[in-house]
Amino acid sequence: MSRRPLRIGLSARVYHPQAGATGLQSKSLHYLEQSVAHWVMSRDVMVLMIPAVSGDGIVHRSSIRLSDYPQYLDGLILQGGADISPQTYGESPVHPDWQGDRVRDVYEMELLHEFMEAGKPVLGICRGAQLINVAMGGSLYQDIASQIDDASTHQHPDYDQFSHAIEWESNSGLARLFPASSGGNVVSIHHQAIKSLGKGLRVEARSTQDGLIEAVRLDGKPYVLGLQWHPEFHPPGSPDLLNCNPILDEFLNAARGRRW
Repeated sequence: MSRRPLRIGLSARVYHPQAGATGLQSKSLHYLEQSVAHWVMSRDVMVLMIPAVSGDGIVHRSSIRLSDYPQYLDGLILQGGADISPQTYGESPVHPDWQGDRVRDVYEMELLHEFMEAGKPVLGICRGAQLINVAMGGSLYQDIASQIDDASTHQHPDYDQFSHAIEWESNSGLARLFPASSGGNVVSIHHQAIKSLGKGLRVEARSTQDGLIEAVRLDGKPYVLGLQWHPEFHPPGSPDLLNCNPILDEFLNAARGRRW
């Protein structure tokens, strides 16, 4: 009998209704970038998007048992998107543009804890890495450029065509996963970053130029890894960008219940 494909849940990006808008812009929309789903689907994997619960829906949060998701799914990926709300880590937004998405924060944090409680692996990408850190009691820089002196560029108008160098922390899991290199170039699209580290997390990688945290991992079990960069934007075989397939395979092996 052939082995069934892994079932990996992918958290949704959320587009909230715009005041005074009509048509689609007046509705709550849940979406993903095709590239992140296809990156995961490059293996024998089914990807299922997990919808959030917004205030304008007919289903209420109290009607949903989030613990059901890890019963039927083998792992969770927290994808990128809107800022984490500073309120989620006990601060007020320094600028009106940095309000973030509190609704999504709360829902994803509950999902994260349910998957961790069930012993199912979690991989966070960009915002997802920040969400993991905040969920574990850490905090963020609300804006790298204005809050960190001599910070290098981490967000650029070129979007997924912009990259910078990272390096592994010594004795980290990523250093062991990539024994032939000390790091690599990664696609960077973020203006927030990890400030204080969440409980139980260890730093796996840093930006080469300014030392900002680029990856975190939960000590022990379950498997929880956060990447500040976007592995889904690294073309297969690219000579200029880190090959992130070993990271994907490590996560999927954890979803199969294998040692990582």
